Amino acid sequence: MQPIDVTPPPGEPVEEQETTTPRRRRTRRIVLGSLLAVGLVGAAFIGTVGWRVAQQKDARLDTPQEVAGLRLDQSQRAQETADYLRTAIGARIDLDQSIGVVYADPASASRSVLLFGGTTLIWTPGSDLDTLFEVLSDDTGAVAELHDVDAGDLGGVMKCGESVAPEGNTTVCGWADHGSVVLALFPGRTQDEGGALLREIRGTIQSRD
Repeated sequence: MQPIDVTPPPGEPVEEQETTTPRRRRTRRIVLGSLLAVGLVGAAFIGTVGWRVAQQKDARLDTPQEVAGLRLDQSQRAQETADYLRTAIGARIDLDQSIGVVYADPASASRSVLLFGGTTLIWTPGSDLDTLFEVLSDDTGAVAELHDVDAGDLGGVMKCGESVAPEGNTTVCGWADHGSVVLALFPGRTQDEGGALLREIRGTIQSRD
């Protein structure tokens, strides 16, 4: 028997065996699709964060004579206390503008509110707010039961806890967004009362350009 010649005629292309199997092609499409989806999610996240930073970064804090039924205490003792804590946070957070004030409660001298903080561009509001609570712990006693509370219409992060000290515990609440960070002491008030009062105070003293 003569051997069979399988050589294709001259000029006729030789078909190459396909090296990429259907399963491999499908796997490649899944991987590429997943990478594209992750990229789109990442871009959306960055866009959301960028919009929030742009919206909140240009914050301004005022200290009016009256706010939420409280009156600005301009006594030397009140100012010295506020200046002390304002200096303490200035050593930990570089602020463009800082405030430190005491607001007296006309109904009770023991329920004055101490407010301190400031404004600057803040990339990590939650972290910077925790730094303020650490400053307060160093100066007045540990802050216990720290938890998130509703930040209100201005957004950002708000937390409340209790400053534990031998002379008595004091409610402490604070907020932070991409343009401001503020802490307040509320002696004689519960954490729920402190959070509600701070939201009201914030709505009056904070504005954005």
